[in-house]
Amino acid sequence: MLKEGDKAPDFTGIDQDGKAVSLEQFRGKKLILYFYPKDNTTGCMAEACSLRDGYAELKRNGFEIVGVSPDGEKSHRGFADKHGLQFTLIADTDKSIASAYGVWGQKKFMGREYMGILRTTFVIDGEGYIEKVFPKVNTKDHFRQIADSYGMK
Repeated sequence: MLKEGDKAPDFTGIDQDGKAVSLEQFRGKKLILYFYPKDNTTGCMAEACSLRDGYAELKRNGFEIVGVSPDGEKSHRGFADKHGLQFTLIADTDKSIASAYGVWGQKKFMGREYMGILRTTFVIDGEGYIEKVFPKVNTKDHFRQIADSYGMK
């Protein structure tokens, strides 16, 4: 797993609108790069909606948001439309971005082991370094979790 102070791995992916998105596009801004398992599931919806509800405040404080999951563009478009998400969602169908960030790994649920996204958020500074890592995401209030760590009211 990457840690605070590490150089963030470069990435390029396709968003819900079919456009290429790369880390380089966020140079000079703080980027909240959050990895989530699946569109339209309870926890992922709660996390996305928490970030949506705090989006204006985060933008005012110089943050951009990009969500990443293995779902495809069409799924992301529907998810964004259904929940009024104003930020970018990258379709990481080959799991290359998740793998580069160390969040594609072994999971356990109800006694079953499988590979999946380890829900994690990285805040990347304007120079491309990891400023904060949230390995234990509060899905219901992820905006507040991030805001509190930056002293936002």
